[in-house]
Amino acid sequence: MNKMKLLPVMTYRGVKQNKLVYRPYLMACVVSVFSYYLFSSLLHNDLMERLPKAAYAWMMLMLGKGLLSVILLLFLLYAGSFLQKRRKRELGLYSLLGLERRHIGIMLLWENAGLYLVSVSAGMILGFVLNKLMFLLLLRVSRLDVEVAFYFSIEAVMETLRYFAVVFLCIYIRSLWGFYRMKPTELMSESRKGEKELKRIWLWSAAGLLLLVCGYYISVTSKLDSMIFTDFFLAVFLVVLGTYFLFTSGSVAFLRFLKKRKNIYYRPANQVTISGMLYRMKKNAAGLSNICIFSTMLLITLTCTVTMWMGMDQIAYYDYPYDMQAVYSENSNVIETAWQKAEALSEKYGQGIARLDYYNAMELACGKREGSNTFVSAAGEKFADQYNVTLLLLEDYNRLEGQDTSLKEGEVLLYTTGVPFGFDTVNFMGVEASVKAEPERIYPYPQAKNRMFSFTSQYAIVVKDQEALDRFVSAWAQVNGVTDLEGFLHSGVRHLNLLLDGKETERDALIEEWSVWCQGQQDFLRIENGLEGRDEDRAMNGGLLFIGMVFGILFFMCLLLIMYFKQVSEGYEDQDSFGIMRKVGMSDEEIRGTVHRQILLVFFLPLAGAFLHTAAGLVMVNGLLAALRFFDTGLLLRCCVGVVAAVAVLYGGSYLMTAKTYYRIVKK
Repeated sequence: MNKMKLLPVMTYRGVKQNKLVYRPYLMACVVSVFSYYLFSSLLHNDLMERLPKAAYAWMMLMLGKGLLSVILLLFLLYAGSFLQKRRKRELGLYSLLGLERRHIGIMLLWENAGLYLVSVSAGMILGFVLNKLMFLLLLRVSRLDVEVAFYFSIEAVMETLRYFAVVFLCIYIRSLWGFYRMKPTELMSESRKGEKELKRIWLWSAAGLLLLVCGYYISVTSKLDSMIFTDFFLAVFLVVLGTYFLFTSGSVAFLRFLKKRKNIYYRPANQVTISGMLYRMKKNAAGLSNICIFSTMLLITLTCTVTMWMGMDQIAYYDYPYDMQAVYSENSNVIETAWQKAEALSEKYGQGIARLDYYNAMELACGKREGSNTFVSAAGEKFADQYNVTLLLLEDYNRLEGQDTSLKEGEVLLYTTGVPFGFDTVNFMGVEASVKAEPERIYPYPQAKNRMFSFTSQYAIVVKDQEALDRFVSAWAQVNGVTDLEGFLHSGVRHLNLLLDGKETERDALIEEWSVWCQGQQDFLRIENGLEGRDEDRAMNGGLLFIGMVFGILFFMCLLLIMYFKQVSEGYEDQDSFGIMRKVGMSDEEIRGTVHRQILLVFFLPLAGAFLHTAAGLVMVNGLLAALRFFDTGLLLRCCVGVVAAVAVLYGGSYLMTAKTYYRIVKK
């Protein structure tokens, strides 16, 4: 009975005595609770369900919350293992002094229950305070304009409490397992043991190098097709596994190789440094691989986030190059009065007219055999080989682009938004034509800046006259089994597209009146509001941006915490090493310089690995962003360089801060 009363007190004293490791762990738990509660609160906010344009942001938050749940569980389990390693000596001593295993199990239960209560309380209080601010940030990056009032969700609170109850239960079960499977004497020495060294390190080193090369190869050679996301996760898995093997085995194998080279090893500075590095890598290689992986995740996440923020308008205008697109039947005479109406509205609302384009088009679904110049029926072709082909008259092309191009009989202009066509002739459903040129642009169909990464390429074939157009259309109709050929030949459409010159936020009133006028004209078929389309794109991409911001902060917190724990654990391990170095005659300055070089090498090696991983992954990142209609590779590279420089500075600052803790422990 007395023991049972003492257990909570002993638990509190144990936590207090190990505050160097418990304080940052508790802060990480609080930030984790805040992050999870934030996602839950936003998802349970009624505004996210009522706003039509917020549906995409809501979907992105749902995906982010699922990913966050997995990351937080794995990270807190990993961070908890550092705590248990520091406490095992203490628990072993309690066991030797007479405490039964069930008593220590109750102590661990008190400890985890206390950490759970403090974490969820502080995390949700922080969430209550910052909830409105974070929701405003989400609306800001998603360009959703709405008045926001304070919103409290009991569902979000209960969901957060349940999730972290499961997380801390998993941590408690893992700590019990680590305690019960060892004898008290083993627990006393466990805190000074390093990570388990793999056997056959040369074999594992070769496997790690092979996995890394395979991951890099998949990343560099990936194409923007239906397999891009599968390739991405496969490349990530191979790189993570290869990184782990190279740090745990490859680094040790390399240092052993240097140790056998007498001309390198038997020099005073090299001997101490190589021996010390070999000792450190044997004990801490797995932790360093985690630092490398989290650094890479931080770099990739921030690069994507900054790039999307800088290129959001570019993405929106690629999908919707016009503010309004109206479609009429082929014989409509709407153009005769369109200019007069547009000019009257521009004067009324003080907006300039950047473009008012009209043209006839026949839009056909086709298949294209890979690596050939032949267009065939889309039926039976793979989805990746199906394209929209638009047939345009030469006079419409010249008017759209301000050109004075001429075509001979049997000649065409062939334009593509994606990979260049690259053939001198084209075979369209059996109709052969000579490709006079591939135009650089046709405005209604924006061309990707990086044409190799265009996921939904479109083709436009510009023909000489109506007779040539009818020949192409007849061939398509015959191949696809169209029976009413006469009616199909006259089934083309006329486009009337408007783009204003002025601030986009001031265009709504004009576009609304223009839309009403367009729909009231004869032979009207359909209309597409580009302003609304861009808003929907921004809402979806804004949700991704918000997730990127939150995950960037989270990854940096994980990185900082792992670095701190490693400095603390190495500090306690190096206390005895400092004494031994003094006894063999090394001065304090020599000891400090040697250890400083070792720590610098150990902690900046993962950063170098992260830079290499990021450089190899940029090709695949470029493809993934292209799936979102972002094609500016130059902007991506500039953002990546800026992010790498910023993260390097933050990493260096974090190292300096955590190094102070290391030296403070060692001096004791």
